[in-house]
Amino acid sequence: MFNLEVEKRKFYDIVGVIHEVHKHLGPGLNESCYQEAMEVQLNDARVPFEREMSFHPTFKGRTLQAIFRIDFLCNSDVIVECKAVPEINPNHRAQLFNYMRLLEKPCGILVNFLPKYADIERYFYDKETQNILGIDGRIIKNFIDI
Repeated sequence: MFNLEVEKRKFYDIVGVIHEVHKHLGPGLNESCYQEAMEVQLNDARVPFEREMSFHPTFKGRTLQAIFRIDFLCNSDVIVECKAVPEINPNHRAQLFNYMRLLEKPCGILVNFLPKYADIERYFYDKETQNILGIDGRIIKNFIDI
């Protein structure tokens, strides 16, 4: 059963890594530079992760040839998508939300390293209700209503 308070704890170390990367590199670099630094810092923080994890979506029980890549999968259930853009937009959120749904992962972080202070958005996916929830537990998106 999905428990928001339990899931929130999964963010702590990863958000610390994000802040450490941004503190040392600052704003204005390209996404791949931040991703490389994230990899170094996740290792230093001993957070288990997989970088550039690829997967094939399924349709009616069949695996499709399409391939998606997530930037990081941390602790086997937290998806981290890194951006270096002027502003996070709905397409960036939709990308993360779809990855969470397709992989049935309960936690997602969308981080934008470009601003002066890293913009970090945290989301949850409840596969039972197919809801994406904000950090406050408010429903952001429901995949049943697609």
